[in-house]
Amino acid sequence: MGNTRDIQLDALRAVAVTMVLYSHFFAAGGSSFWGHIGVRLFFVLSGFLITRLLLDARSAAEFETGTALRSFYIRRALRIFPPYFTVLGFVWLFDLEQSRGSLVWHALYLSNFWYALRNDWTPWVLCHFWSLSIEEQFYVAWPLIVLLVPRRRFESVCIGVILLSLAYRFYWPVTATPALARDLLPPASMDALAAGALLACWRSRGAGLPQWMRLIWPAFAAAFLMIEWFVPAPPDPMLEWARWLLLQVLPLVPLMIIVTACSNGFGGTLGKLAELPPLLAFGRISYGVYLYHPILLSLAVKSQPWIPLNVSEQGPGRFLVASAATIVAASISWLVFERPLNSLKRHFPYVVRAHAAQAGHAGWFTRPAEAYPGGSPDGRGPSLQRTDARR
Repeated sequence: MGNTRDIQLDALRAVAVTMVLYSHFFAAGGSSFWGHIGVRLFFVLSGFLITRLLLDARSAAEFETGTALRSFYIRRALRIFPPYFTVLGFVWLFDLEQSRGSLVWHALYLSNFWYALRNDWTPWVLCHFWSLSIEEQFYVAWPLIVLLVPRRRFESVCIGVILLSLAYRFYWPVTATPALARDLLPPASMDALAAGALLACWRSRGAGLPQWMRLIWPAFAAAFLMIEWFVPAPPDPMLEWARWLLLQVLPLVPLMIIVTACSNGFGGTLGKLAELPPLLAFGRISYGVYLYHPILLSLAVKSQPWIPLNVSEQGPGRFLVASAATIVAASISWLVFERPLNSLKRHFPYVVRAHAAQAGHAGWFTRPAEAYPGGSPDGRGPSLQRTDARR
């Protein structure tokens, strides 16, 4: 498998996190349009990559459920927890935006429930943690499904989760009034995560995208953009619900198409653009960018008297200053903090070859090419080792 395949997913991460930065720093009125799409794209990517990792491990002759599960959770903890709890520690130390009262919820990855129960984005500086909580809740439960459900049933499980997520949205007309809970509770995002998992399932058995999906995705994308840009939110609750439902559902197939295309690898000019080193580097630090960006925005706003550009309002000044500060912080975090910790994951392979285990008993660390199926710690081949390092 050539290295051109999955490195383009780093470019996709860069695009997704740029959408979030634009939405939070630049968009007039704080529009959530691009940020919403960026987060949904991250969910499809996460579902795809995590599921593919586990399915590949399960396909190995030496696969053991206990080993794979233990390695998965340790590797996720090494990747996600250190910068996450560093942010929480910083926020606690300085009580940034009076956030101390909610920190227990965020520390337990229940941010989505905190904001849903209060129907309010306070404290705003940690409001982006809702999506990180959704992913962590997914990481806790999904590996058990991937590794324990019979392979012949797994595709049906993915489709079932998508359908249940779609059905969940039909509950909201009963409430009559829109609430944050309809977007923040786990079922609202399970369709995107399970859609990515379904892509991994198809990939694992050598199947391509269904013909109907390849034919209809441009119509879905066009309908989504038309509704978002030209159909204002109606005052009637039922009509508003219908508009919201379409805006949630229509992007799903186009996002699946995009993830599949980047995983397969674009060729030509588009492929060269997707493999530009600055874009790939930005994708590599995308977790840090997403994690730190509201913190840097809060600090920038507090520093407005010393900044010649206007960072107190949405616009180019805020976008330039806050984005630059975020990228610097995320780059330092990756080089000094995250990447060294990430390297420890090589000690926790999903599948341990028999001769690698014998070498371990002899007192040696196993070498990646020997210990892992496909020649990488993730069991996905050489091109995939770098991809898991970021998410």
